[in-house]
Amino acid sequence: MTTGWKIAGADLAGWLSRAEQVIHLNPDGTAPRLNSVPQGNLRVGVDLGTAYTVLVVLDEAGNPLAGEYQFAQVVRDGLVVDYWGAVNLLRSLKERTEERIGRQLTRAASGFPPGVPRAEVRATANVIEAAGMLCPNLVEEPSAANQVLGIHNGVIVDVGGGTTGVAIIEDGQVVYTADEATGGTHFSLVIAGAIGLSFEQAEELKKDSREQARLFPLVRPVMEKVGTIIERHLHGARPESITLVGGTALFPGMAGVIEEVTGIPTRIPDRPMFITPLGIALADTGD
Repeated sequence: MTTGWKIAGADLAGWLSRAEQVIHLNPDGTAPRLNSVPQGNLRVGVDLGTAYTVLVVLDEAGNPLAGEYQFAQVVRDGLVVDYWGAVNLLRSLKERTEERIGRQLTRAASGFPPGVPRAEVRATANVIEAAGMLCPNLVEEPSAANQVLGIHNGVIVDVGGGTTGVAIIEDGQVVYTADEATGGTHFSLVIAGAIGLSFEQAEELKKDSREQARLFPLVRPVMEKVGTIIERHLHGARPESITLVGGTALFPGMAGVIEEVTGIPTRIPDRPMFITPLGIALADTGD
């Protein structure tokens, strides 16, 4: 894995830290605002995830400017299941972001998991266009993630809310992709069933750092399943590393379980939840 990768004059860790700062709300619940209206083309990425919808804005050079994200189950396993819910949510994220940066967003790139039917990929673009932006660019999510990570040889695994996407990288190019249903939503379902909670309560409990050690034995089998999915799609290959992205990768112990199952060194970059949305924005050519 490339560790000294540079973008917009900053190291990867610093760039991701800046991105997180402009996406997260301030401690008082307000959104960070820019000191001046950005000039030049904007690069916008929209990630319609199973658990979270994320919108991020970069300037022409790739510097993070603003972003919004919100929990919503408008997509399932890469497929839009609540079209108008997705449109209304994205329109709200767009309007809040426009207020922060003082400019309208007129276009955005978006992503899709490997193996999603082309008609469903088009549905993603339709959501973006119904929310008031053109969507001329759709990129496969593993390729988007590698726009940020710059891996030369290895495997990227995007563990999202509903699916696990596997991408094998050789000489900097994605040579194989696959996607299977298993992700953070399954963590929540297991927790809900074991403890007797609603799905929504389990979803919140899962994110509570004070509870995660107690919950680890419950969700470990799901982690192991993710590991077997990865191993199956490697077809006996032994890549030099596995890199986990997606919000589910944040659960403590995830990398260790995957490494134990596959026998391959496994790592999690900083801010894994935002890797793919940021890569989608980098894939946008600007308005």
